[in-house]
Amino acid sequence: MAKHKSKFVCQECGYESRKWMGRCPGCNQWNTMVEELESHNAKTSERRSFSTLSDGTRQKPQPITKVTGEREPRIDTSLKELNRVLGGGIVPGSLVLVGGDPGIGKSTLLLQMTSILATRDHKVLYISGEESIKQTKLRADRLGANSEKLYVFAETDMDTIEIAIDQIQPTLVVIDSIQTVHHAEVTSAPGSVAQVRESTSMFMRIAKTRGIAVFIVGHVTKQGSIAGPKMLEHMVDSVLYFEGERHHTYRMLRAVKNRFGSTNELGIFEMKEMGLTEVKNPSEIFLEDRTEGSSGSIVVASLEGTRPILVELQALIAPSSFANPKRTATGVDQNRIALLMAVLEKRLGMLLQNQDAYINVAGGVKLDEPAIDLGIAICIASSFRNHASNPEDVVIGEIGLTGEIRRVARIEERIHEAAKLGFKRAIIPAKNKEGWKAPENIEVLGVTTLEEALDITLEGKAPSW
Repeated sequence: MAKHKSKFVCQECGYESRKWMGRCPGCNQWNTMVEELESHNAKTSERRSFSTLSDGTRQKPQPITKVTGEREPRIDTSLKELNRVLGGGIVPGSLVLVGGDPGIGKSTLLLQMTSILATRDHKVLYISGEESIKQTKLRADRLGANSEKLYVFAETDMDTIEIAIDQIQPTLVVIDSIQTVHHAEVTSAPGSVAQVRESTSMFMRIAKTRGIAVFIVGHVTKQGSIAGPKMLEHMVDSVLYFEGERHHTYRMLRAVKNRFGSTNELGIFEMKEMGLTEVKNPSEIFLEDRTEGSSGSIVVASLEGTRPILVELQALIAPSSFANPKRTATGVDQNRIALLMAVLEKRLGMLLQNQDAYINVAGGVKLDEPAIDLGIAICIASSFRNHASNPEDVVIGEIGLTGEIRRVARIEERIHEAAKLGFKRAIIPAKNKEGWKAPENIEVLGVTTLEEALDITLEGKAPSW
C-alpha cells in the first residue's frame, strides 16, 4: 500500500514544511501554507532503471569526451519574429513557457504556429484545458488553421495526455494552459503549486526523453509574473513573455530566459481580425504618428537584442500645484527619470524641483537600456524651455552623474537604422566615433557633455541653461 504523509506547501513560492506556519519563511506571505498529502508509491521497476531516450536506447552516465556534439536542426516556424526570439527556430526536445495577460494573444500565436507546422507535414498536438474542441475549432476557422496533421484534444488529466502523446507521436505539443492540468497522484487542486510543479516535471521528462518540443501556456499574476512557484521558470528551457497594451494593436514577444539563444531579442506582431501578423520594420510603425516642430520630443535609437529600434520619446514639464511634484513615466524606469532630472538641475542649473514631469515612450514599447539617457534629458530640457529640437536628429548616449556622455554598445547598427529611415544627423558619444565609418547620407556628431549635446540639438535657442 502507498504511504501517505502530510506536508504544508506555500501557494506563493512553493516552500514546504512538515508543520503549519502562519507566515511562509520563503516569501514572507501570510496564510499561504496549505496542507497536502504526498504519496510514496513503490514503482521500483521504473525508478531503478535508466530513462529511455527517443531512439529507444537507455540513458547512462558517460564521459563528456565521448559525447557527440551533433547539433539537431531547428524547426522553422515561418514566423521570423518568433524564430528571432527563440534563437533561430524550435529546438526538438525543448520545453518552452509562454506567459502573458489574459486575452493578449497567446493562444492565437500558438495556434497560428501549430497550423504552419502542420501544413509542413509535422504532427502537432494542441491540448486545451480551458476550451472545448468546438471552441478551438471556431478559432482555427477564423485563423485559417485547418490541416490533417493538427490534432486538438480537450483534456486536463496528465495520464490521459501522456497516452495521447504516445499514440500520435507528434513533433510539437502545446498545453493551454499548465494551470488546468492535474495529476491523479497529487491530492491538491488543479492550479496549485504541487500540481503545476508535478505536471511541468512530467512534460519536461516527455520532451527530453522523446525529443518532442513542448510549449506550455502560463497565467500571470497581477504583478505581471507567471503564476505558480518561481521554480517553474527554472525548470523550463525558455520563458517567453507576450506583452502589449490593450489600447494598442501591437504585441511584443520577449524572451527572459533562453538556453538556446539570446535573452534580449524582441519580436513584434500586430493583432488583426485574421490573427497576428509580423511587423517587419518596427521603427516606421513607432514613428509614423510623430508631430514635427513640437517641444519635448526626440527620437532615440534603442537596441533590443540584435535589432535596433527607433522610437520617439516625449516629455511634458509643467509647473506643479502640489508640494511634491509628480514624476510619471510610461515605458521607461521612473527612478532613471529622477536621476536625470537631478543631473539637469545640478549641472545645468535647471530649476525642476517645482515642476511636474511626464515621460512617455510612443507606441507602448518598454525601454530599459542606458543608451536612451541622452534622449530623455534632451526631451525634458526641450519641454522645460519650450524649444523644439531638430526633427531630423536622432540621439544616442548614456549620461553619468557628472553630466558626461558615456560610450554605448553597437553604435554602427543604430546609425545605419537611423540613416535608412531618413534621419540627417546623429548625436552620439564622442568615444563612439572611433574605429568605424558612418553612412554618407547622415552626419554624425560626437559630444562629451550634456551641455554640449543640448546646444547642438536645440541649436542654441536656449543659451543659458
